Amino acid sequence: MKSLSLAKPHMIIMVGLPGSGKSFFAEKFAETFHTPLVSEQKISELTTEGIAELADLQLAELLKTNQTVIFEGASSMRTDRIALAKKARAAGYESLVVWVQVDPATAKERSTGTKQASLSPEQFDILTKRFTPPSSAEKPLVISGKHTYASQAKVVLKKLSGPRAEISAQTAPPARIRPERRNITIR
Repeated sequence: MKSLSLAKPHMIIMVGLPGSGKSFFAEKFAETFHTPLVSEQKISELTTEGIAELADLQLAELLKTNQTVIFEGASSMRTDRIALAKKARAAGYESLVVWVQVDPATAKERSTGTKQASLSPEQFDILTKRFTPPSSAEKPLVISGKHTYASQAKVVLKKLSGPRAEISAQTAPPARIRPERRNITIR
């Protein structure tokens, strides 16, 4: 697939419980759309200090490129997402909150019950309590952490290409010219 080319660059903000599939989908979206990914999880694999600061620095540099960016990191609280959206707007970006949903039992099993799990059950509970679900004002795009990547990628791609489709539908010539007259009031 070619790089994701949109009329206006987007910051795709991944949101969800630990173990919901945020990192998986973020990595796959970045690979499929040839889009940069800022991942606090990947940074934490390299260092234990300054993770949030390094992610913020990386994001600030990528926002200078006017290319769509995927952010998977400090976005579990609404205040974090508002700050990210503000940063995106200041750089001329649209923000898109992608909420990866999965039932809490599955999320807990994925994040604590495997050899690759990075959290203890106590850490999972703390992070889950701190999580603030996106509000309707954030206009989140909800995808399933239990469905296939291909089906969920189509949902995201449809959302991202939607404004372009709306614009082309509005500018398309009418199918036929109707002879009837209509009164139009402009307010």
